[in-house]
Amino acid sequence: MRIKQAEFVTSAVKKHQYPELGLPEVAFVGRSNVGKSSIINAITNRRKLAKVSNTPGRTRLVNFFNINGGAMLVDLPGYGYAKISKTEQAAWGKIIEDYILQSPFLKRFVLLVDARHKPTADDVAMLDYFRYYQKDVLVVGTKLDKLKRNDIRKNEKIIRETLGLAPEEKVIFYSAMTRENLQQVIDTVFAGILPEDE
Repeated sequence: MRIKQAEFVTSAVKKHQYPELGLPEVAFVGRSNVGKSSIINAITNRRKLAKVSNTPGRTRLVNFFNINGGAMLVDLPGYGYAKISKTEQAAWGKIIEDYILQSPFLKRFVLLVDARHKPTADDVAMLDYFRYYQKDVLVVGTKLDKLKRNDIRKNEKIIRETLGLAPEEKVIFYSAMTRENLQQVIDTVFAGILPEDE
């Protein structure tokens, strides 16, 4: 599967601001410093499509990107950044929750976790939330390049156990620096959503 076209459509905080193109949506979510913008830019092969910031927690909107004219990639606000106020955290949580509950086109979540570390309580809570609403979820471990090769299997086991993943549920480790496993991420993220020959 190839991503031939990726365009920013709009940013939103309320349902009436969501685009009404009727395209299936894949939403990316994760902690503020997990590398969400970097993986979106790599998938779309657009260096600055999603804004990368040295300051975590800068994405405060739901950002919609049109992929190949056949699907929407949705960038959700990052969670778990300690240096913002409780009020801001609650506001961001409400934005995410509203999108999850109100978007009729949402087909899949991509939950990003740091491949180097045990998932946080926020990561576990987010996955439990998706499960409660019976959403399709793919777990992607970022920052693979910073992980020693002999630690990959051990860390995947920790991530699986912490998140309570079944054997058939996939975890893909990926590096934005080296782009290792990028094609596998693209194929899995858009499987059943975009045509295979894209």
